[in-house]
Amino acid sequence: MFAVYAQEPNRDKPLDSLVVGERPEPEVPDGWVKVSVKAASLNMHDIWTLRGVGIKEDQFPMILGCDGAGVLDDGTEVVLHSVVNAAGWQGDDTLDPRRTLLTEKHQGTFADFVVVPSRNVLPKPAGLSFSEAATMGTAWLTAYRMLFVKSGLRPGQTLLVQGSSGGVSTALIQLGRASGFRVWATGRSEEKRALAEELGAHQTFEPGARLPERVDAVFETVGKATWSHSVKSLKPGGIIVVSGATSGGDPGAELQRVFFLQLRVTGSTMGTRDELADLLSYVALTGIRPQIGAELPLAEAAEGFRNMLDGATAGKIVFTR
Repeated sequence: MFAVYAQEPNRDKPLDSLVVGERPEPEVPDGWVKVSVKAASLNMHDIWTLRGVGIKEDQFPMILGCDGAGVLDDGTEVVLHSVVNAAGWQGDDTLDPRRTLLTEKHQGTFADFVVVPSRNVLPKPAGLSFSEAATMGTAWLTAYRMLFVKSGLRPGQTLLVQGSSGGVSTALIQLGRASGFRVWATGRSEEKRALAEELGAHQTFEPGARLPERVDAVFETVGKATWSHSVKSLKPGGIIVVSGATSGGDPGAELQRVFFLQLRVTGSTMGTRDELADLLSYVALTGIRPQIGAELPLAEAAEGFRNMLDGATAGKIVFTR
């Protein structure tokens, strides 16, 4: 079958390991289902896989893609949940110490077909296209959990999104605006700040800019480059919700400010199957739709990877079949 995969880990030149070609069609174990993939979206996690982060070397070659949407053998249209739990696990999907994501142990979605546990498929809302649905399982689910499960914010409060054009950031802006929060965002260029405002941000700022006032929560996916600004932007008692560190994971501690102002820092990783079901219901009820910055045939996946690696994004990058 046609697939886009990582041939081997390459920490310094990840795109050198990217292959567009043929892979064996997957077998379907008991309790799993085969999905004919119609669309799948690119995530930073796919870049990490190419670099060999979070995956053992003997797992290569590995088909990339940790979320998507498609059709079951019986014609049911589905959205994929990317977190694969250990057999018998009970509780929060994301706290399972043996959990894995597609592309870490199991082959991913950038292919004609993918196989996943039967619990990892959910009905696709009729109002969502396959491309829109393909963004839900990673970026939008991450944003949903950060905002509604982890932050503790109430409508009317103010949040700051660090970065304004990536998949999680654009989802946070759209979800926040639709839910009655005052949404501020930072962006490295006028184009990125304009995109954030188009998506619903009430105000946008250059990275590191002094804000008109301190905020109730900051949503972090950038890391080292924005950490000090995030801490300094919070009201006393405020919270930083962290789900990534694309600029590196060694931020300045700012510990004195953290304890003196009783700031809170919490981590957030992906989301549960139930949260994905709630997210799909939410977008169906509100009519909000994800920002898709580029939609490319899977055969042209290399272009999408280059754009992500260069930071040339304006929302989600989606590959279609």
